[in-house]
Amino acid sequence: MSNVIYLDNHATTRLDPRVLDAMMPYLTNQYGNPASRQHAYGWRAEAAVEWARGQVAALIGAQPRDIVFTSGATESINLALKGAVAAGDSSKNEIITTRTEHRAALDTCAVLEEQGATIVFVDVNRYGGVDPVAVERAITGQTLMVSIMMANNEIGTLAPIEDIGAICREHHVLLHSDAAQMVGHLPVNVESLQVDLLTCSAHKMHGPKGCGVLYVRNGAAAGILRPLIDGGGHERGLRAGSLNVPAIVGFGRAAQIAAEEMSGVEPHVRALRNALVTGITASLEGVTSNGDPVSRLPHNASLTFRGARADAIMMKMKDVAVSSGSACSTNDPQPSHVLKAIGLGEEEVRSTLRFGLSKFSTDEEITMAIRRVTQAVTAVRRGSIHEEDLSYEHAPH
Repeated sequence: MSNVIYLDNHATTRLDPRVLDAMMPYLTNQYGNPASRQHAYGWRAEAAVEWARGQVAALIGAQPRDIVFTSGATESINLALKGAVAAGDSSKNEIITTRTEHRAALDTCAVLEEQGATIVFVDVNRYGGVDPVAVERAITGQTLMVSIMMANNEIGTLAPIEDIGAICREHHVLLHSDAAQMVGHLPVNVESLQVDLLTCSAHKMHGPKGCGVLYVRNGAAAGILRPLIDGGGHERGLRAGSLNVPAIVGFGRAAQIAAEEMSGVEPHVRALRNALVTGITASLEGVTSNGDPVSRLPHNASLTFRGARADAIMMKMKDVAVSSGSACSTNDPQPSHVLKAIGLGEEEVRSTLRFGLSKFSTDEEITMAIRRVTQAVTAVRRGSIHEEDLSYEHAPH
């Protein structure tokens, strides 16, 4: 795989070697359970978990006691939404959100709706942006929570969470934000944003898979959540189950690295992303960019190639790893709900690719990617794509 250019970092990121180094002792000789408080193995594991809790908290401007470790952002989102509804007043069961949220949030809202909750969708503009005024207008006496993602996982648009947070605080409404694509890439401070619940995941920021976080303002003492998993009272009673110590340690180290290096990484990645988009649009006609042109993630590009299907393009450039949408929706044959929500037609949706860069991306890779995308799109538009090129047997394994 060393000759494949990896530009699918919104799906998952490469594990930083320094993160692996931090994890290794807890995958080998330091194998204690942090809940075993009767001996040194347990004490060391507990200390490692608390160190990591502090590192993640520091990255987002939180208190360590407010960090709940989970199996990933999907579980964190489920705990935030379902847990808040379960713990709340039955007369306030309305959730305000958007149609461009991650499937983890939309599917959770659908389940809650089946159980009697009211889900209200606020429209987004053609860039995927959310108007705080529209959010405020949607709030009623029955509103329990507003749930809006901080940065869109497909088109990279940033939400005005600080403005929305002020509105929610004024109306005494909880604010949850899915920040999986934001944390570790751009500064996040839960105090200035005034969020009550925030979700993120280690593997989106060069940490390990299988570990996520739910930030809960004032932690378990706030009483705003009921746990989804019972048995053992771990994580201050908000999430039962033995902790994944190696992954938690990895998350902590990834958070520490991000905090130390973000200011230097962000402009470098943004420049590479700009060079990628400029190079592709200069080489090809009929290419449009999706998402907010200014208020967006530095490592994201979403491009629509008129007259060329995304699946055909990807099969023509098997040495460039990109995607046509969220990695959590690849088994869904329906067009991207995000691109549809911003007004793209079905053919445009099916002709869109998502590019996700990282701190490991290089100038040479971007130059090669521009060349390969240009070649692939040109070939597809000329019709030199065959049905067998789209089959699984011909895909790289």
